[in-house]
Amino acid sequence: MKATDIPQTIDDYISGFPPVIRNKLTEMRSTIRKAAPDASEKISYQMPTYYLFGNLVHFAAHLNHIGFYPAPSAIEAFKKKLSDYQTSKGAIQFPLEKPLPLDLISDITVFRVQENLKTEELKELKKKKKM
Repeated sequence: MKATDIPQTIDDYISGFPPVIRNKLTEMRSTIRKAAPDASEKISYQMPTYYLFGNLVHFAAHLNHIGFYPAPSAIEAFKKKLSDYQTSKGAIQFPLEKPLPLDLISDITVFRVQENLKTEELKELKKKKKM
Protein backbone atom coordinates (compact mmCIF):
# COMPACT_ATOMS: atom_id res chain seq x y z
CA MET A 1 0.00 0.00 0.00
CA LYS A 2 1.32 3.41 -0.97
CA ALA A 3 1.16 6.30 1.48
CA THR A 4 -1.28 7.97 -0.92
CA ASP A 5 -3.65 4.99 -0.51
CA ILE A 6 -4.05 5.61 3.21
CA PRO A 7 -7.39 7.33 3.88
CA GLN A 8 -7.09 10.78 5.37
CA THR A 9 -10.67 11.04 6.67
CA ILE A 10 -13.34 8.66 7.89
CA ASP A 11 -15.37 9.45 4.76
CA ASP A 12 -12.38 8.36 2.65
CA TYR A 13 -12.02 5.19 4.73
CA ILE A 14 -15.68 4.19 4.39
CA SER A 15 -15.90 5.02 0.69
CA GLY A 16 -13.18 2.47 -0.08
CA PHE A 17 -15.41 -0.52 0.70
CA PRO A 18 -18.22 -2.30 -1.15
CA PRO A 19 -21.79 -1.10 -0.41
CA VAL A 20 -22.66 -3.80 2.16
CA ILE A 21 -19.54 -3.04 4.21
CA ARG A 22 -20.00 0.72 3.71
CA ASN A 23 -23.48 0.45 5.20
CA LYS A 24 -22.18 -1.31 8.31
CA LEU A 25 -19.34 1.17 8.72
CA THR A 26 -21.79 4.06 8.33
CA GLU A 27 -24.06 2.51 10.99
CA MET A 28 -21.07 2.11 13.31
CA ARG A 29 -19.99 5.70 12.72
CA SER A 30 -23.47 7.10 13.30
CA THR A 31 -23.91 5.11 16.51
CA ILE A 32 -20.56 6.26 17.91
CA ARG A 33 -21.24 9.89 16.96
CA LYS A 34 -24.60 9.82 18.78
CA ALA A 35 -23.02 8.24 21.87
CA ALA A 36 -20.05 10.62 21.87
CA PRO A 37 -21.21 13.87 20.22
CA ASP A 38 -18.27 15.88 21.61
CA ALA A 39 -15.62 13.48 20.30
CA SER A 40 -13.59 14.45 17.27
CA GLU A 41 -13.05 12.15 14.33
CA LYS A 42 -9.69 11.28 12.87
CA ILE A 43 -7.74 8.47 11.26
CA SER A 44 -5.30 6.84 13.64
CA TYR A 45 -3.53 3.53 13.12
CA GLN A 46 -5.08 3.70 9.60
CA MET A 47 -8.61 3.31 10.98
CA PRO A 48 -11.49 5.55 12.04
CA THR A 49 -10.87 6.87 15.53
CA TYR A 50 -12.87 8.95 17.97
CA TYR A 51 -10.94 11.20 20.31
CA LEU A 52 -12.09 12.89 23.51
CA PHE A 53 -9.30 13.72 25.96
CA GLY A 54 -7.47 10.78 24.42
CA ASN A 55 -8.43 7.93 22.11
CA LEU A 56 -11.98 6.83 22.77
CA VAL A 57 -12.77 4.03 20.29
CA HIS A 58 -11.58 2.82 16.89
CA PHE A 59 -13.27 0.62 14.30
CA ALA A 60 -12.18 -1.10 11.09
CA ALA A 61 -13.47 -3.40 8.39
CA HIS A 62 -11.81 -6.78 7.99
CA LEU A 63 -12.39 -9.74 5.70
CA ASN A 64 -15.08 -11.41 7.85
CA HIS A 65 -15.90 -8.89 10.55
CA ILE A 66 -16.02 -5.30 11.72
CA GLY A 67 -13.46 -4.76 14.44
CA PHE A 68 -14.32 -2.46 17.34
CA TYR A 69 -11.49 -1.31 19.60
CA PRO A 70 -12.78 0.34 22.80
CA ALA A 71 -9.83 -0.37 25.14
CA PRO A 72 -9.40 -3.34 27.47
CA SER A 73 -11.35 -1.73 30.32
CA ALA A 74 -14.53 -1.60 28.22
CA ILE A 75 -14.17 -5.19 27.10
CA GLU A 76 -13.81 -6.26 30.71
CA ALA A 77 -16.77 -4.13 31.83
CA PHE A 78 -19.05 -5.59 29.12
CA LYS A 79 -17.68 -9.12 29.25
CA LYS A 80 -21.07 -10.80 29.77
CA LYS A 81 -22.80 -8.83 27.01
CA LEU A 82 -19.92 -9.63 24.66
CA SER A 83 -20.07 -13.40 25.21
CA ASP A 84 -21.58 -13.97 21.74
CA TYR A 85 -18.63 -12.26 20.04
CA GLN A 86 -14.98 -13.03 19.50
CA THR A 87 -12.95 -10.74 21.76
CA SER A 88 -9.36 -10.19 22.76
CA LYS A 89 -7.74 -7.84 25.26
CA GLY A 90 -8.63 -4.72 23.27
CA ALA A 91 -10.81 -5.84 20.36
CA ILE A 92 -14.29 -7.07 19.55
CA GLN A 93 -15.22 -8.79 16.29
CA PHE A 94 -18.72 -8.27 14.90
CA PRO A 95 -19.35 -10.83 12.10
CA LEU A 96 -20.28 -9.31 8.75
CA GLU A 97 -23.18 -11.71 8.25
CA LYS A 98 -24.99 -10.51 11.37
CA PRO A 99 -26.50 -7.10 12.20
CA LEU A 100 -24.31 -4.84 14.30
CA PRO A 101 -25.38 -4.68 17.98
CA LEU A 102 -25.86 -0.91 17.83
CA ASP A 103 -27.21 -0.57 21.39
CA LEU A 104 -24.18 -2.42 22.74
CA ILE A 105 -21.79 -0.31 20.64
CA SER A 106 -23.49 2.81 21.98
CA ASP A 107 -23.31 1.61 25.60
CA ILE A 108 -19.61 0.76 25.26
CA THR A 109 -18.88 4.14 23.68
CA VAL A 110 -20.71 5.98 26.48
CA PHE A 111 -18.69 3.95 28.99
CA ARG A 112 -15.47 5.05 27.28
CA VAL A 113 -16.61 8.70 27.25
CA GLN A 114 -17.19 8.50 31.01
CA GLU A 115 -13.78 6.90 31.53
CA ASN A 116 -12.00 9.59 29.53
CA LEU A 117 -13.89 12.38 31.28
CA LYS A 118 -12.98 10.98 34.70
CA THR A 119 -9.33 10.71 33.66
CA GLU A 120 -9.36 14.32 32.43
CA GLU A 121 -11.01 15.52 35.65
CA LEU A 122 -8.31 13.77 37.70
CA LYS A 123 -5.60 15.43 35.61
CA GLU A 124 -7.18 18.84 36.21
CA LEU A 125 -7.39 18.20 39.96
CA LYS A 126 -3.72 17.23 40.08
CA LYS A 127 -2.79 20.40 38.19
CA LYS A 128 -4.74 22.55 40.66
CA LYS A 129 -3.07 20.89 43.66
CA LYS A 130 0.37 21.66 42.22
CA MET A 131 -0.48 25.36 41.85
